[in-house]
Amino acid sequence: MSMIDHNFVPGNEVELAECLADPMWRVCSGQLYKIMTKDDALADGTSVMPFRPNRAQRRFIRRLWFRNIILKARQLGFTTLISILWLDHALFNENQRCGIVAHEKDVATEIFRDKVRFAYDNLPDALREAMPLKQASATTLLFAHNNSSIKVAISVRGGTIHRLHISEFGKICAKYPAKAKEVLTGSLPAVPKDGIAIIESTAEGQGGAFHDMTIKAEERSQIDRPLTIREWRFNFEPWWKNEDYEMDPEGVIITSKEHDYFDTVEAQARTVLSLRQRAWYIATRESDFSGDPEKMWQEYPSTSKEAFQASTEGKYYTVQLAAARKSGRIGKVPHVSHVPVHTFWDIGHRDGTAIWLMQKVGLEYRFIGYIEAHEEPFEYFVNELEKLGYIWGTHHLPHDATHKRQQGKRSVSPQEMLEEMRPHWRFDIVPRIEEVTTGIQLVRSMLSQCWFDETMCSLGLQRLANYGKERDPRLNVWKPTPLHDENSEGADAFRQFAQGWSDPITPAGSRPSRKKRPSAMAA
Repeated sequence: MSMIDHNFVPGNEVELAECLADPMWRVCSGQLYKIMTKDDALADGTSVMPFRPNRAQRRFIRRLWFRNIILKARQLGFTTLISILWLDHALFNENQRCGIVAHEKDVATEIFRDKVRFAYDNLPDALREAMPLKQASATTLLFAHNNSSIKVAISVRGGTIHRLHISEFGKICAKYPAKAKEVLTGSLPAVPKDGIAIIESTAEGQGGAFHDMTIKAEERSQIDRPLTIREWRFNFEPWWKNEDYEMDPEGVIITSKEHDYFDTVEAQARTVLSLRQRAWYIATRESDFSGDPEKMWQEYPSTSKEAFQASTEGKYYTVQLAAARKSGRIGKVPHVSHVPVHTFWDIGHRDGTAIWLMQKVGLEYRFIGYIEAHEEPFEYFVNELEKLGYIWGTHHLPHDATHKRQQGKRSVSPQEMLEEMRPHWRFDIVPRIEEVTTGIQLVRSMLSQCWFDETMCSLGLQRLANYGKERDPRLNVWKPTPLHDENSEGADAFRQFAQGWSDPITPAGSRPSRKKRPSAMAA
C-alpha cells in the first residue's frame, strides 16, 4: 500500500520525485490527471476537474487482482478509472501494451478521445514534455520515452497485452456473440499470467459468457481459499452504495409492496435503505424505464442475483416450466441408445440457428440436447449433430427452409443444401401457421408431456423461460406479439416441435420423400 498521503502536494523536486514513484499517489491525488464531467450549468454541458476516485472506484483499487470481474450499476465511472490506470501504467512502465475493448466503434472513439487522450493532453506540462508521443492515431497512443502504448478499439488482439479492459462485456455477449467469442479466444489469452484483465458490465440478461463467468466468479468468492492468479475475482457494486443515488422523497409515491421489496433487499444485503434512497430508486424506475422493474434490475441492481433476474411478467411459458420443474421433469434425462433422435430447427436469415433434440420414449417427449450458434454455416450444425453419434429420426425444418436464397451462382433453399450434405437423413417441413400465438398455445399444451435434461438443454430452457411479449413503451402495456430478441430462435425451434410433430410412419434414417406435406397456408 502507498505510504504517501494522497492529498499531499509536493513542494520541491525531491518530494515530487518521491510522489511520482508511487502509483497510488499518481492516480488518486488529483495532481496529474484531469477528466471531463457532466455539468448542466455550463454552456457545453461539461466541466474539467482533477481526477479523484470515488468510493466505488477506491473499493475496486483496493481489491485489484490479476483477473477481475465487475458486475455493477450504471454510471459509477469504472471505465474512467481504468482509462486512467492504464494510461498511468503505460506512461511509467516501459514496453507495456494496454488495451480497452468497447462494445461499439462510437463508444471506443469516445473513450479514447474523452478519457485517454484528454487525460494525456492535460498532464502537467513538464510531465507531458518528458513523456512525448512517438505515434498517435484515432485509437492508439505510443510513447517515445519508453515504447509503451495504450489502445482503445472494438477488438484488441495479437501479441502480448499487459493490461486489458473489456468494457460492457454483457452488451458484447448479447449483441455481438462473434465478437464475444473473439474476446474469449483472442484478447484474454493475450494477457500474461502476471498481467491484469478487467471485465466490467451491467447485466444484459441471462446467458452468454459474461453471465456465466460472473456466476462462476461469485460462486468461487464463497470458497474460503486464496485465489490463484488465473481465477477471477468477483466485484459487485449495487446502486445503493453510491452516495449520489438519493433524492427528496416529497412527491414520490412508494407503495407498501415497494417498501416490502426494499425491506427484503435490506435483509439480503445486510444494509439499510433510507427513505431518500427508496425515493430515488422509484423515481428513476418510473422516469427512465417506464416503470419496468426488469430494466431497473439490470441497470441498477440491488443484489447480484437480481442483476440477471428476468421478470416473469409477459413471459409465455412461466407456468408450464414451473410445473415441469415441480414435477421433476427437468433434471437428468439420459439418451436411450436404440431410440431415434428427432430434431427441430429454427433457421435464421441473419440471426442464429437453434436446434432441439428429442426422443419419444413411451408417452414422454424427452429433450436431451439443444444446439445454438450465430453466423455459422449449415456444415457447422451438421457436424455438431454427427459428433453425437445418435440414430437419427426426422429432422424437422421450419416452413421457410423451402425458400430459395442466392448462394454464389445458384439459388438454393436451406432444405436442398441440407439434403445435399446428408442425403441419407430424413427432412420434413413443418407447415406454417397463420398466427404465431396459435403455435405458442400448442407449445403450452405440449409442455406437460415434455422432459428436459437440465444440463444439455440449459441454454434452451433459458430461451423458453425468457421468451415473452413485446412491450409498448408509450402505453406501458404488453403487445399480443412476441418480442424478437436472443430468445426467439430457441423458442421458435421448440415451436416447430409443437406444430410439426407426428409419430414417424417410415423407418428412422430412410431417404426422405420429395412429396410435400400439406400446408395450413401458403409459405
